[in-house]
Amino acid sequence: MPGRWWTMIEGIGVDVVEIGRVQRTIDTWGNDFLGKIFTDQELAYAHSKRNPVHHIAARFAVKEAVAKALSTGWSGGFRWKDVEVENDAAGKPSVVLYGRVKELLQGSKIIVSISHSENVVVAFALIER
Repeated sequence: MPGRWWTMIEGIGVDVVEIGRVQRTIDTWGNDFLGKIFTDQELAYAHSKRNPVHHIAARFAVKEAVAKALSTGWSGGFRWKDVEVENDAAGKPSVVLYGRVKELLQGSKIIVSISHSENVVVAFALIER
């Protein structure tokens, strides 16, 4: 159809995280774990909430879902902090990319969705060009 722009799905990824497991990891590794995985902005956002571990788990799940959608594996240059999860004023999540991940996804759009219950977080990522 003339005048219509088409996109192509390049990858999809989903991840499910048990919130209790994230809490145990934080209890065991503390700032070593948090500093390796999350940006200062992600941690500030999570700690501004009533249940920070829910938001930390959600960000972890999004990073994993993006990594799966990217399909390069860890040897393909994926680093945890190269995917930063943020929320707009209405709470809608999105990602900001840095480093090698930003290079790999130049010109692509990443759509993410997060949902959680009291015990589990699920995140979905879709990469389209």
